[in-house]
Amino acid sequence: MKQTISMILILSLLGLTFSCTPYHARGAGTGAAIGGVSGAILDHKNPWRGGVIGGVLGAILGATLADISYQASMEAAMQNRPVEYRTEDGRGVYRADPMGYDERTRCRKVHERVWEDGMLVRDQVREICESERYERRY
Repeated sequence: MKQTISMILILSLLGLTFSCTPYHARGAGTGAAIGGVSGAILDHKNPWRGGVIGGVLGAILGATLADISYQASMEAAMQNRPVEYRTEDGRGVYRADPMGYDERTRCRKVHERVWEDGMLVRDQVREICESERYERRY
């Protein structure tokens, strides 16, 4: 029974690993690191167990949040209008505002902000490019 569960867990993690975009990988990596450290600190009896469980849960949550962020920024860039997502309880808010199009690089800029419990936790500008990004380099 343990071998079956272990095999399912390993195959699931491999599937998640190979189906990631760079945005998902970065979100999953950050979530895994934060979740692993938090789990190790919180599990006083067996920090390794807490670290592994926290890391897996953090990776899943991080990849999910990265996917929401990626989809919303693409939607804001392509439809040229602000996009906002809220959690059901209203404690979490994601907002993407289009900033314009750069003819030279063929990219659209989107201003992303994330609030948790009314506090701004992320504020960044993301570039969404139509194909390859073109820059003049010397």
